[in-house]
Amino acid sequence: MQTEALTDNMAALPGLGRPQWYAIRTRSRHEKKIASELRDKGLHHFLPLQTQIHRWSDRNKQVEVPLFPGYVFVRTLPVAEARVSVLRTPGVVGFVGNQGRGTPIPDKQIEDIQTILQQKVQFTLHPFLNLNQRVRIRGGCLDGVEGVLVGMNPDLSLVVSVDLIKRAMAIRVAGYDVEPA
Repeated sequence: MQTEALTDNMAALPGLGRPQWYAIRTRSRHEKKIASELRDKGLHHFLPLQTQIHRWSDRNKQVEVPLFPGYVFVRTLPVAEARVSVLRTPGVVGFVGNQGRGTPIPDKQIEDIQTILQQKVQFTLHPFLNLNQRVRIRGGCLDGVEGVLVGMNPDLSLVVSVDLIKRAMAIRVAGYDVEPA
């Protein structure tokens, strides 16, 4: 599991607001190319990747594939000029959200996914859930990660969601203290 991300220290600019995370929809199998193009443009982005073993008739190979196929996250100012710069990137279909303008994603949801990938915690992709109680992990390397607590088989799992794109990932939380968020 690996991430391809740029961090930013951009402060709020007078009259423009502060940079926010947005999901952009991509053409099929264009996520890595778009991330590279955004990096070349100096735009802050996040493309969560996971390692998979792909088997061919003559060999097995480890391949980095997008965690959420069809999406790349970009951190930009909520102004038309910034959106146009992203939309002019080859392979970008559009922003996810109302009227193509994009709906901001809470920083916490992106930070939680980055933390899980950086800590190399085992996870599985999980269907998106609308209901159930949100919880927060207390202590350990995942301190502060929030998600929805669900029971899977005999163990407990925490589902970390990106609400806007209706995608989620599940990690085992057996042994971690959790509290209501």
